[in-house]
Formats: sequence, C-alpha cells, structure tokens
Amino acid sequence: MCVYKMPHFGLSSSPSKLIKEVWSPSRPTLPCSHYKYLLTFFFFFSFSGFRYIRVHLPGATESATVRNDFVCSLCSSPLQEDMKFRVLGDKQIVEMIDAKVLNALKGYSDHKSHFRIQTFTVFLRDELANRMTIGNHYKIIGIPACVQNGPQATACIEVSPSFIAENFKYLLSLTSSSCWRFTATLANIFASQVVPPGTYNTLKLAILLSLVQTCEIENADYLDLLIVTSDTLMIDRLLNYSICLLPRGIRHPSSSDIFPSVSKDKHGTGSASIQACSALLAQGGVCYIGDLSSYKKDKLELLQSVLESRTTTLFIPGKKYGEEADQQVTLPVQTNFWSYVDVGSSPKKHIARDSFLIGQMDLSLIPPNLLDVFGLLIYNEFPSCQLSFPVVHHVLQKAVNPEAMLYRVSQQFRTQDYEEFILFAKNLHVQLSSEAENLIQGYYLASRRVRRDSVHGSKLSASALKILISLSKAHTKLSLRKKVLEEDALIAILLFESSLTLKHGKSALCIEPNAVFPFDLSDENSLQQRDIYLLQCHHQLLQFIGAYGPGTYVSTNEE
Repeated sequence: MCVYKMPHFGLSSSPSKLIKEVWSPSRPTLPCSHYKYLLTFFFFFSFSGFRYIRVHLPGATESATVRNDFVCSLCSSPLQEDMKFRVLGDKQIVEMIDAKVLNALKGYSDHKSHFRIQTFTVFLRDELANRMTIGNHYKIIGIPACVQNGPQATACIEVSPSFIAENFKYLLSLTSSSCWRFTATLANIFASQVVPPGTYNTLKLAILLSLVQTCEIENADYLDLLIVTSDTLMIDRLLNYSICLLPRGIRHPSSSDIFPSVSKDKHGTGSASIQACSALLAQGGVCYIGDLSSYKKDKLELLQSVLESRTTTLFIPGKKYGEEADQQVTLPVQTNFWSYVDVGSSPKKHIARDSFLIGQMDLSLIPPNLLDVFGLLIYNEFPSCQLSFPVVHHVLQKAVNPEAMLYRVSQQFRTQDYEEFILFAKNLHVQLSSEAENLIQGYYLASRRVRRDSVHGSKLSASALKILISLSKAHTKLSLRKKVLEEDALIAILLFESSLTLKHGKSALCIEPNAVFPFDLSDENSLQQRDIYLLQCHHQLLQFIGAYGPGTYVSTNEE
C-alpha cells in the first residue's frame, strides 16, 4: 500500500514545496521502493489542481469530507494518508441557543407558555471563525446530521417593518400642540400593570428614554440608570416589567458573572471557552444588575471600567489552556445598564444632608467615579414609610387578584403595544439642531464654571456632554420626531441637573426637586400648567447661561 502526505489540509502549496516537504531529512520517509510512486503521485495531482481532496457534503462529518479512494497511478495500490502531516484550518466551536431563551432571563413576563430550549453546537471553519462575535444575533442555515457515538447520538450543524398602535397615534395627535405633552402623558400612564398611573413619573420617563436609546452599533448613545431608593420592591417590579419590552432585556442573576469569563472547554479539547454572561446576552438591549451596593469592590471597579470604555478584556493564560503564549481578547459591551442603591438597608442611613449641601444625598456607599459614569442618578419619589395611597391600594389589589386590570388605560395601552412602540421609536434616526446644540453646550460650560472647587477642579465628569446629547436624542425619539429641538434639550438638562444635585448639591441653577414633573398630571389643565412651568425653566436656564457661560451665545426671547 502506498502512503501519501498532506502537509496542508487545503493542499494550497505548490508542487515544488510539496516535494521539498516530502524529501525533508527531518521527516519520516517511505520505503525506498515507493519513492517513485510518491513523486509520480505529487506531479500527477499538481496538474489536476488538488480540487478533489476534500469533498464538501452538507451535514457530513469530519471524516466523510476527505476522500479515501485514491490509488497509485503506476501500481494501482490504494493510497493512505499520513495523518501526522495533516494541518487543519482554523476551527471554532460555538454554542448557540434560540433567542426565545432570553425570555427566561427576564423578571416579568405575560407569556404563560412553558417550553424547553437546548443549545446546539456550531463548527466554524476558516474565515467564518473570525466573523462571529459573542452576544450577536445570527441566522444559521444548515442540515442536521446524526453523529453516532456509541449508544449516544449527538446533533451537530456545520455552518454553511415596525409600526405603532393606533392608540399611540391618537394620543400623539391630541398632544400635538406642545413638544412636552406626549412624553409627559406617556410617562404618566406607563407600566400601569405594576404601578399606578401618575406615580414614579420621573423614573418612568427615564426608563422610557433609556429603552429607546438601545441599539447594536458601536459608539452608540448609551443611557445607564442608577436609582436611589428605599422602596426596592416597587422599583424592582417596575424595572423587571420594563426590560421585558425589549428582545434583549436581561435580569442578571446574582449568582453568576455580569461580564464574560473564561473556563475549560467542556468538549474536552483542553482549549479556553468564553462564557458570554449577562452583559453580552443583553447586547442591543438592557442589562438589569439589581442592587449595586451588594457587589464587592472588584466587581464595582470592573463595572466602572466597562461603563467608561464600553469594552471588556479577557486574559487567557497560555500554559493553562495548552498554548505557548498568553492571549487577550477584547469584546464590545453594547448595552445599557440599570441598577439601584438600597439606601434603607445600610446601617448608616443615607438621608438628605441639608446641613451640608442643599439637595445632596449621602451616597458614600458607592465610589464617586462609578456614580459619574452612570448617565442618570434618580431619586425615588416615595420613601418606604410614606407610600402614597394609590401605591398601597395597587399593591393590595394585586396581592388579592394578580391578573386583574385595575385601570382602563392598561387595556387601551397593552404591554404588546409598548413593545411595538419602543421598537419603532428606537430605530428613528435623529439629528441635533443648532439651537439645541447651543443650549446644551451653554449649560455644560456654565455648569463646569459653577460646579468647581479649588482642589478637585470641575465636578462634571468628562462624559457629561455626551450624556446630555444622549438624553436629548432619546426625548426626541420618544416624541416620534427626527430633529432635536430646544424643548428636548431642556428636558435633558433638567434631568441631568437633578442628577447633579443629588451628587453635589444645588447650584446657581436652582430647580425643583422633581424638576420635570413638579406636580400631578390629572387633566388638560395640569398639562397646560406644566407647559408654563417648563417655559419658565427655559427662561431661567438662559439667564443661567448668560451669567455663567464663558462667552456662550444663546438666542433669547425677551418676551
């Protein structure tokens, strides 16, 4: 029997190179009587182009893709491959799972169906090995093949318009006289399945803004939320409900890692296996990580690093995983993060310290740098001991009858309607107008001058301007517009100034504690009063910019 060698699995080498490799003194050779057959074999195949060494059969196993019917052209002896000279191309093993499994990682769902979803293994070869990224969504077209391994069978695969409901359209037409009324009404009635309408309006508006600022592109406008509360039950229910409105809304289980981790490959290859974990599973959506104060220092430092760079880096030691050199893998983290701080659980009560800085809260439980990288810091409207009557009534009614529709608005604006609305709004492409840009820059420069001390310099983080632009764009999307107006920038500035007040106290731009929703919205008259209030805030903001902005020009209306 003749023996042939395959120095390269794809047989892309030239005939001269193949001959050199065959006759290399350092490699084992064939019996002398077969040298002429071996040379004839390589020259024969050099003219044929090596086109038929590997046969690509859909669904075929590895052994079935290489021909084993070659014979010597002189003696007709069967040719047998010398396996130790086979060099396989790049191969990557990927564990994939249906996107429906993400529903099991959400804290709230209206779907009552029960199903079981199992991962399946995909083998990627050659150039495909570098085209898949952990956390992305792919469509795999393949033919299942049953690979019999003794008594067990293994299934393997080798890879080969949105709209909004009529009720939202009607609501938009009713509130078209003002740039602020539609989003105010939307926040007022949002999540009526878990909280009463008219409660937690500031938080609900921030949640909606974060939901529409989710996408799967690099350098996106992210909007992370950190809620300061002592009423964790209602906040947790509200956030659980909200992440279910996205295809990629993930509630992080506290027993696992937030960011990717490295472990031994379970297939027994000895190589490294990267686990996606919650952050990458939530790509293009929201990762809800729960109580921030429950995490240790090293986890908080890692979270801060990821929020700053929107990437995470994995170190893979070569000795541990059978490689000669260590490796580093950098993965993008394209998701919004939600969390809360339970100020009621700490032995040291984190209450407002009016004697120190007006409006500031004691947030020493969380590192200051981590607070700065979150887009918005929001204070819960109700302390746990002073819940409003509608909230108490809602909780009791839901405890007695969890399936009950307590409000008419819950039937008019269903959860499915919000899912479709958010999908439509998040895909809008908006542009920043020059007026809105001037207002944002004027406020940013004036705030840097006002919020400054001689020791640490400006208290505004480097990402403050980016957060303001992200908030403005989010309010524009939520309003179903494509151009950012001054009205959108004003809402963004009020929300951001409220966040700064919680961290650093009040500034020369003195605003209400609930700057965006200073009073209840119950009828048309209250919406009109809110418009008047916001116009006054706009005028006050222009005065603030004119007094403290270094040479900033913002158009003003004397009337």
